[in-house]
Amino acid sequence: MADPAMSVSPYWELTFDADGDPDGGRRDRLLSGVAERGVRDLIVFAHGWNNDRSGATRLYSRFFAPIPELAPQAKLGFVGVVWPSMRFSDEPIPDFPRSVAAETTRRPALDKDTRHALLETFPGRATVIDQIARMLDQQPREESELEEFGRLVRMLVEVVPAGPQALFGADTLAEGVPQSEPDMFSGPVVGVCEDFARGLAEVEAPDGVPEGVPDGVTEGFSIPNPWDGAHELLRQATYYAMKRRAGTVGERGLGRVIGQLAAERPQVRVHLVGHSFGGRLVSFALRGLPDGVHTVKSVTLLQGAFSHYAFAARLPHDPRAGGVLQGQQNRIDGPLVCCFSRFDQALSTMYPLASRMAGDAASAGVDLGRMLGAKWGAMGHDGVQAVPGTRAWKLADALRTTLPTSGCVNVDAASVVKDGGAPAGAHSDIVHRELAQLVVAAGRIR
Repeated sequence: MADPAMSVSPYWELTFDADGDPDGGRRDRLLSGVAERGVRDLIVFAHGWNNDRSGATRLYSRFFAPIPELAPQAKLGFVGVVWPSMRFSDEPIPDFPRSVAAETTRRPALDKDTRHALLETFPGRATVIDQIARMLDQQPREESELEEFGRLVRMLVEVVPAGPQALFGADTLAEGVPQSEPDMFSGPVVGVCEDFARGLAEVEAPDGVPEGVPDGVTEGFSIPNPWDGAHELLRQATYYAMKRRAGTVGERGLGRVIGQLAAERPQVRVHLVGHSFGGRLVSFALRGLPDGVHTVKSVTLLQGAFSHYAFAARLPHDPRAGGVLQGQQNRIDGPLVCCFSRFDQALSTMYPLASRMAGDAASAGVDLGRMLGAKWGAMGHDGVQAVPGTRAWKLADALRTTLPTSGCVNVDAASVVKDGGAPAGAHSDIVHRELAQLVVAAGRIR
């Protein structure tokens, strides 16, 4: 029988802390359980940023539901990875109940759930979080107050640099090159907030007609309101913290657990699935695999929120450097399938804008659309880039063909990944039978 909260069985939960250390009891139940249940194909799904445990469990249950019917003869097992990712509860997830905050028209104010999540994510920063929340609520008109807000956000997320695994940094930096804090914190914050506000306005009103705002909220400011951008600055700063954490949990946590499973049950075929930052997590798990482990038979990335050059050996704009995961696709005894959609506004607009602000101050003013084809693109927007031999299909065609047994595969999933409001668009619109079918096809699960 499946757990009442889960549509499939057997199902195990793997829980990791921020340093990638697993809950030992849950890990041991997985390792022993796959043998007891005779599992042959184990599907492991990692959620993305902006999720809590209850939301992740609902996502896994709904995504996994059609898979037993798609592979009725397979001896299946299912794993949901739960890792400490920050949840901004004022950003609704398609097909999930909206929070009260998501119904309001004033984006900047932090609701109590988001404040609680910030406190959990950044322990010891309660005073700073209270000041940030108060400023977002009051929206003072002075530019100096925006600068103070930026200083507080930096205080919230800053850590002591630790070489290439420091908190901040671009995916596209070569191995061994120290990574630095985003440029968005090195210059005037007012301009950064204005840029973010314009990016949000473009996502929410692509025809150029801004939405109305309450009287008095933007008095003294030009439209759009830079405090909308200040709220986004907080989200993006948290984004960089979660981005680094996803890599840590993948490499130090999930990769090692897969290695332990391979040592004890080498016949179990592992299939990794990741959404958003979960795609980054499962990809970094490849880097954490012990030498000689060949049990990962497929990786499926759903709207991956990391650089489209992550797997490249050479970067088009800097041939001396490679992506942070260069060559790791070769650790898979099967294909790496990357699903992308042009309707993913979080990755088509806000991701390149944030990435440009994080690492290339000289490119300020570059058209957002042009950035997508250059160095700041996200994998979930246009797929794996600069990896020779990468194949490409539309989703319907990919489901009709036999997928390659190795290498990278780009799948345009815009036919189903298409629904969702601003600012994320279709970023979380991933619960579709077709995508579950693609996971089965990628892993040759029979």
